Amino acid sequence: MKKRDLYLNQLIQFKDKPLIKVVTGMRRCGKSTLLALFEEYLLNIGVHEDQIIRMNFESFEFDTITKYTHLYTYIKNKMITPHKQYYIILDEVQQVESWEKAINSFLVDSNADIYITGSNAYLLSSELSTLLSGRYVEIKMLPLSFKEYLDFTDFKKGDTIDANFKDYLEFGGLPTVVELKDQPDTIAPFLNGIYNTVIMKDIVQRNQVRDAALLESILKFIAAHIGKVISIKKISDYLTDRGKKTTSDTIDNYLKMLESAFIIYRANRYDLKTSLFLKTLEKYYIVDMGILRQLTDLSHTDYGYILENILYLELLRRGYAVAIGETGTFEVNFIATKSNKKIYYQISESVMDDETRNHKLKPLQSINDHYPKMILTMDSTLYSNFNGVKIMNILDFLLYSK
Repeated sequence: MKKRDLYLNQLIQFKDKPLIKVVTGMRRCGKSTLLALFEEYLLNIGVHEDQIIRMNFESFEFDTITKYTHLYTYIKNKMITPHKQYYIILDEVQQVESWEKAINSFLVDSNADIYITGSNAYLLSSELSTLLSGRYVEIKMLPLSFKEYLDFTDFKKGDTIDANFKDYLEFGGLPTVVELKDQPDTIAPFLNGIYNTVIMKDIVQRNQVRDAALLESILKFIAAHIGKVISIKKISDYLTDRGKKTTSDTIDNYLKMLESAFIIYRANRYDLKTSLFLKTLEKYYIVDMGILRQLTDLSHTDYGYILENILYLELLRRGYAVAIGETGTFEVNFIATKSNKKIYYQISESVMDDETRNHKLKPLQSINDHYPKMILTMDSTLYSNFNGVKIMNILDFLLYSK
């Protein structure tokens, strides 16, 4: 198994802490493999096999465990030695009705360290949050970063990074895609299958969506407008032009469903002059480039917007909260904040042209604080700094920057 150290180290960090470790992320992004890696880690440090209770609810083996009472009984029967520390590892646990009642009981009454995964944000719904009341930590998993992608492909010095980045943009970063690279004709059917599973199983069935075609139309609109400001009115006008009338509430609900399935991510706008978040005109990004290509023809998408999607996800991986910055009539692509750290980012395919460079520099130069400011580009330029604004090649940023 290939390592996912970014996430594995987080699980290890919280090991034996009185918190439920909740790993969330879209289907096939690597959650099950992460739990397998953690189980391997436990065995390597001397935890006995009978102390590990591992269940995957997508397996037929556990098909009869459908209620929390079944789950409680099964696990309790495995915990045969009083006062021994047990590790409970549960994959796609949301398929068990009221599973949180059983998990909460083990957290309170047993020597149990608990790890669970789920492919839908409803796993951490308000009801669950109330029941567990601050006794869980969420680890948000994404598809492979470009750096991980190179590791998974056993990148060799003879290969060019540019060629691999082109493949990454075309096929995306779901781990299975890397295994299929030798048979590229199989990648599109695989991605289409994942997409249909997310739409039909994680969204349509779970939410009892009445109009799956409308849901898909909204998602395709988002995909075609990556990096652009979007309003519910714009989506409504688009649907109306195609003979699909609906309400603003329905569009808003469908957007939330797509977010909850981790297929789209919303970036809110932040007014740098008033220090307030704006409540409308957000931007959306797609979780994976391969999925994005299933949804829209990227030949009609500005390359800068594609790079923007890549950067947004990378900043999330690095633990930043990410917003769109506005200062007067200027826009800053991203404001990334974490603890007391803040960085402003602009991204462009190239800034070799004076007009483009000035267009990206002006918003950063209008900000009156001393936090780092950076422009990322595909250029290989000798210039690394313009009046305090750092210029960096995006591949160097993805591979070598922290």
